[in-house]
Amino acid sequence: MRILVTGASGFIGQSLVPALAKRGFSVRAAARDPVRITQAPNIEPIAMPDLAYPADWSAALDDVSHVVHLAGIAHAPGRLPDDDYARINTEAVAELAGQAKGRIERFVLMSSVRAQAGLSSPTTITEMEPPAPTEIYGRTKLEAERRLAASGVDFTVLRPAVVYGPGVKGNIASLATIAKTPMPLPFGGLDNRRSLVSIENLIAAVAHVLRSQQTRNQTYLVADATPISVEGLVGAMREGLGRPPQLVKMPHGAIKRLMKSFGREADWERVCGTFEIDASKLMATGWKPEVASPDGIRQMMRAK
Repeated sequence: MRILVTGASGFIGQSLVPALAKRGFSVRAAARDPVRITQAPNIEPIAMPDLAYPADWSAALDDVSHVVHLAGIAHAPGRLPDDDYARINTEAVAELAGQAKGRIERFVLMSSVRAQAGLSSPTTITEMEPPAPTEIYGRTKLEAERRLAASGVDFTVLRPAVVYGPGVKGNIASLATIAKTPMPLPFGGLDNRRSLVSIENLIAAVAHVLRSQQTRNQTYLVADATPISVEGLVGAMREGLGRPPQLVKMPHGAIKRLMKSFGREADWERVCGTFEIDASKLMATGWKPEVASPDGIRQMMRAK
């Protein structure tokens, strides 16, 4: 099985490509800067076109049986024009899917839980609920899913929760920075439930759907088996650093001020709201998230 992986030098791609190669897949790793791709057996680095413009994917698709499309604009609220999201996260997917039709067996699209729901949810999120994205990132991801389904190519869509692992960015990286400080932190008692997914569990999900006919033309949420609270998350980070958690209870307003001191006040709801995902649909096909969130967080901090 030869797989074209786009966005191979990104956060997910840097872990996914060598992991798939070790599992026996032959990987054609497409990146804007292919020299960043690890040289190893079963890995063929190639240059990826600029998704800001229409592209010819013929050479990249030659002799490929599957596509795993990771490339796109990451979640960066307020930093980019909506047209950029639409062009790169939606139109580029439709173009690649159209060119892949009739040439490949399966197109696996790495979408996002943001295509399903907003920043927090009072109820558990499942695939049964109508998608209700609240930001341009999620809306363009959802439209990409729809365009892929309409293309006629066989597909699987994965909607992962926030992914964590070595090299993570965004809110998890910000909390990790806070966790590295020596002071006691006011996250004790923050018992919200928030689903995450370890990079290892996500890789296992990709490998599973590539081999599974049962997952053909289906959409799945992907998350670790059990949600974690902010208290548990920061505590696990400090344990991964070899320190006691040192978490104290304080009013939420004090925590907001702490987040503001690190320039992350706007991320309060993204971190401290409830956001619980039910990934049982994918688990029913045989995928099992082996890494529990606390263990995965500790491993991530040891790897830094």
